[in-house]
Amino acid sequence: MVMHNRAISKWVEDDSNGGLFFDPVIRMPEIVRKPKNVKVPFHVALTATDAPYSKWQCRIMYYWYKKQKDLPGSEMGGFTRILHSGSPDNLMDEIPTVVVDPLPEGLDRGYIVLNRPWAFVQWLEKATIEEDYILMAEPDHIFISPLPNLGSGGFPAAYPFFYIKPAGNEKLLRKFFPEEMGPVTNIDPIGNSPVIIKKDLLEKIAPTWMNVSLKMKDDPETDKTFGWVLEMYAYAVASALNDVQHILRKDFMLQPPWDFEIGKKFIIHYTYGCDYNMKGDLTYGKIGEWRFDKRSFLRGPPPRNLSLPPPGVPESVVGKASFLAFVAMVEHGITDRKYEIS
Repeated sequence: MVMHNRAISKWVEDDSNGGLFFDPVIRMPEIVRKPKNVKVPFHVALTATDAPYSKWQCRIMYYWYKKQKDLPGSEMGGFTRILHSGSPDNLMDEIPTVVVDPLPEGLDRGYIVLNRPWAFVQWLEKATIEEDYILMAEPDHIFISPLPNLGSGGFPAAYPFFYIKPAGNEKLLRKFFPEEMGPVTNIDPIGNSPVIIKKDLLEKIAPTWMNVSLKMKDDPETDKTFGWVLEMYAYAVASALNDVQHILRKDFMLQPPWDFEIGKKFIIHYTYGCDYNMKGDLTYGKIGEWRFDKRSFLRGPPPRNLSLPPPGVPESVVGKASFLAFVAMVEHGITDRKYEIS
């Protein structure tokens, strides 16, 4: 894992024992070092709607949170589903939930994710959160390993997305990140999730994140260019405007079908459709003979006994190990219940 320190333009590495270090010349200040063998719990929070598509993902996500929470190496604390539909739903007794208001009607313009920063602003104002750190997660995350607190002091931890490219969008970003704030490379290549961040830092960033999101949506050029990742750019910009820098952790999660092996990752993010022919060849962009795409299940959960990928899928090439674990977890998360998902 590496991170970039703006102040002195050096790269920082994780020594895998909870500490951070520079090159031999300049060392990270001790204040941001995480003491070994000291648990620093974080609260898991995700935003959701009351739509069936959101509900089944939340139930699977919460199921695997409970499975991993108390295992050795975990620093996962409490859990909250932030429901931004404005009224309670039928999962209130199953998943710890706080109800918040959606944006005023029409303000999201069909971009439902625009409600996420507003939901966090409300939750942070009204909830009592015991932990000092918060993990911002999403319904389509599956915990595959006990997750430690990857943040350190004032440095939150985030996953770097290959498609978030601040340097390649400088002209647009200068509308929201003026030159006096520094180079656009001060903007981390991240979204808001997954991020583990100190609560007080998120309280500072969240209102800016909300306002930048709305301003980006109001700008036709930015809206057209960023599309479904607009809110992700808004979080990255809001963090930079508040001078908050993230530790970039590629081991935070994996995204099938692009990541081939589970390795020592912590989260599977199943946002991409996965298509294969029966020879085991990836047919991304074309519906495969075997496929899993969460968007095929907008009205309800996937069926029980999901079929596994074809046996010809090479483990080392296209990530059969990732898919087998992923499909098994989705199926298990649904079927290991005494009741049906509705």
